[in-house]
Amino acid sequence: MKLVVVSAGLSVPSSTRLLGDRLAAVAAPAATAPEPAPADVRVVELRDLAVEIAHTFTNGFPAPALADAFAEVAAADGLIVVTPVFSASYSGLFKSFFDALSVTDEDALTGKPVLIAATGGSARHSLVLEHALRPLFAYLKAVVVPTGVYAASEDWGAQGLDARIERAATELAALMAGLSGPPGPAKGRTPPPKRDSFEEVTPFAERLAALSVPGPSPAP
Repeated sequence: MKLVVVSAGLSVPSSTRLLGDRLAAVAAPAATAPEPAPADVRVVELRDLAVEIAHTFTNGFPAPALADAFAEVAAADGLIVVTPVFSASYSGLFKSFFDALSVTDEDALTGKPVLIAATGGSARHSLVLEHALRPLFAYLKAVVVPTGVYAASEDWGAQGLDARIERAATELAALMAGLSGPPGPAKGRTPPPKRDSFEEVTPFAERLAALSVPGPSPAP
């Protein structure tokens, strides 16, 4: 099982990369539990691919390093995507990577579990998860984990961040484990009977007639 972290951090060291690493440290072993070996974690640093991302839009195809990154993302069983906040939204580098990916393979994220996360200097930007990141990945047809993680400067070392990381990463791991298992009906449920043709479907008019309330009996 493979877990890929996409980090759009620009500095070294980067709080954006740190948040991605902490989320992966929880999700990787949880996704394969009770097996002792955790999921294989790969990190895509967008900072190192900035020039190639830009050239993709002018050349029409990705250079080898960027193509490898696209292949990692497409083959992942789950994604952790982390961006710094600029102007109350995701960074341009972050958005450009996923724009270029969708141009190359529009179905790369279809049905893929994605944990969204962001870092910023103020807690006032925490809604970036809901008004920017979640709609973006919903549009790309990914399965977005219910809990997102935003880490402001004051969150590092404070109470609360660890609990949010634990909750979000566990949700991602559950989705990864569920999607990698064999298909079938949910436990305890009986699968619906199969129909051989549309001829067995009861016409809507008959269903409506069966629901009609009978009128009063005529007077003798």
